[in-house]
Amino acid sequence: VQLQASGGGSVQPGGSLRLSCAASGNIFSLNAVGWYRQAPGKQRDVVAAITSGGTTNYTNSVKGRFTISRDNAKNTVYLQMNSLKPEDTAVYYCNGIVRTWSGLHDFWGQGTLVTVSS
Repeated sequence: VQLQASGGGSVQPGGSLRLSCAASGNIFSLNAVGWYRQAPGKQRDVVAAITSGGTTNYTNSVKGRFTISRDNAKNTVYLQMNSLKPEDTAVYYCNGIVRTWSGLHDFWGQGTLVTVSS
């Protein structure tokens, strides 16, 4: 079982990216998921989160610009990032609660780099 984060890249300020966090392996479901980011020299902070029922939360700095969503049939959670700013530059990680035959488990994706620069 693993979480695979993807979709990072380099964009200019004002641009958009969509990150994906896909759970694979022998799982029953992907439950709550959070997206985190870590800029160089800084701690890892939560950016957005979504429950298994679809309730979402965002850190203030991304409200109105980022949207977290999920496709339960694909066991995938997305982070649509619009109006990107240089301060959004970071490695983005997803963290999810996965239900397997042995119960609930916490997994981290490997991280995907987002660079916002002109």
